[in-house]
Amino acid sequence: MINVLLADDQALVRTGFGMIVGAQPDMTVAGEAADGQEAVRLSGVLRPDVVLMDVHMPGMDGVAATERIVTEHPDVRVLALSTFDLDEYVVAMLRAGASGFLPKDIFPEELVEGVRIVHRGESAVAPRLLTRLIGTFVRAARPRATPRDGLLGALTDREREVLTLIGSGRSNTEIAGDLGLSPSTVKNHVTSLFAKLGVRDRAQAVIVAYETGLVRPSGA
Repeated sequence: MINVLLADDQALVRTGFGMIVGAQPDMTVAGEAADGQEAVRLSGVLRPDVVLMDVHMPGMDGVAATERIVTEHPDVRVLALSTFDLDEYVVAMLRAGASGFLPKDIFPEELVEGVRIVHRGESAVAPRLLTRLIGTFVRAARPRATPRDGLLGALTDREREVLTLIGSGRSNTEIAGDLGLSPSTVKNHVTSLFAKLGVRDRAQAVIVAYETGLVRPSGA
């Protein structure tokens, strides 16, 4: 069973998400939190597999709560939820360690599939949507130099190619076709570059690709 913690300041939203999650044969609602501080506390007490985290909450918001949770409990995955799919706070959620984000107006089946995806250790963000969002916000806010700029030097030429394609929104299967490699070889490259960059999933790898200038948004 996938134990899910619901964190949202609106009781009606928590109830709705709880009904959706509770109806799944492989999921159960571990608990509910009305703000970020409570989400952090319950993550330590209940040790859920996945936290459905609202971005905007009073007091400690979803960004601060996510950073605390993934730092203190790295085995807990956070899936961010936002009313807006193009929201600078969502980028902040990815930087804080969220495994992805989904807009709140998605279909129920998309929500539960997102939970399953992040529980598997993958990123629950549509590649094209992710690159559009990061192209809008991350590059615009990038400082002249970041600590991550030097990390690219640790990558092999092939790993840089793979990271570039990840940053362009390509899936592993598409990357394999583009580079003439087997999917398993691409997966090995992805695992290696994640370790070298110190990122935990595809979402954070895309952020690095933009922050370092390896990939630039359209028109930039």
